[in-house]
Amino acid sequence: MRKSLSAIFASMIFVMFLLTAAGAQEKVIKMDFSSFLPPTDKVSIAFETWAKEVEKKSGGKIKINFYAGATLTPGAQTYDSVVRGVVDLGSSSLAYTRGRFPMIELLDLPLGVRTAKLATRLSNEYYKRYATKEFSDSKIMFFSSHGPGLLFTRKPVKSLEDLKGMKVKCAAGATVDMLSALGAAPVPMSMGDTYDGLQRGMLDGMLGPYAVLSTYRLGEVVKYAPENYSTAYFNTFFVAMNKDKWNALPKDLQKAIEEINEQWVNKAGDPWDEEDGNGKRFMKERGNTIAPLSKQENARWVTQVKPQFDKFIKDKAAKGLPAAEALKWCQDWIQKNQK
Repeated sequence: MRKSLSAIFASMIFVMFLLTAAGAQEKVIKMDFSSFLPPTDKVSIAFETWAKEVEKKSGGKIKINFYAGATLTPGAQTYDSVVRGVVDLGSSSLAYTRGRFPMIELLDLPLGVRTAKLATRLSNEYYKRYATKEFSDSKIMFFSSHGPGLLFTRKPVKSLEDLKGMKVKCAAGATVDMLSALGAAPVPMSMGDTYDGLQRGMLDGMLGPYAVLSTYRLGEVVKYAPENYSTAYFNTFFVAMNKDKWNALPKDLQKAIEEINEQWVNKAGDPWDEEDGNGKRFMKERGNTIAPLSKQENARWVTQVKPQFDKFIKDKAAKGLPAAEALKWCQDWIQKNQK
């Protein structure tokens, strides 16, 4: 009897050991990653690639389920969803968070950056220097910025006089002020409605990166690219993790993710630039005209938008924010790095 009880007890201990070992093996940190970009978008694919790199570097201890196309959270709600823990990771445009991050909004101004790679580097370095406190309710992985937002029109534009009164599609926010300063009539509109607006003549032009000419086929309904690089703007996209989720990760996994993030600062702009190249080819294949503004005309456009920068400084300084210092830092950084 004693032997039977001992054998049963030993068997139970062995089974418990196996279950504990199996549980330890199966314990994987699972995360849901929400992106509003469609799954076929090169940038969306790049974000999913980042997630796979994290999985690989963690040795399988982290599993990230990537959901594209706003299937988990709408773009405008993604950041709040990350903060509240509705999703563990999220990516969306900072255009949806106007007024929430006052210092990062400096990046919405027409700074004249010529590539997405450079804009992405600038966004990440600027964040570390001037905007970390604004994002203290989440853990930022990195930022990714699209290529230069330029003017595309249905008729030639060679000067401010040509642009005057033209109805131009834009997003809400800083681009409205920019177009108004240049003498155009800004029309805030979603990118999805822009093709119809241009085709029907409700719009005379639009603002955006070259990429949208192919991805939204807008190169079929605009014919001219004045290439106003001196007043080019860009939009910035965040990749953020829920703060509690981040803090719960073991230090070795945090370190591994930070190392990946640093690498992505240097390559997160590449897919945007690739899409811009596709858009430019799309434009040329249709026989459309690419005619950069003259140096003198570019300078005129810069003069026209200067009050927009002055207003930003005044508004932020009234809140005790170092806006003038931040703007000078940005402009110096661009001059130094943009060859």
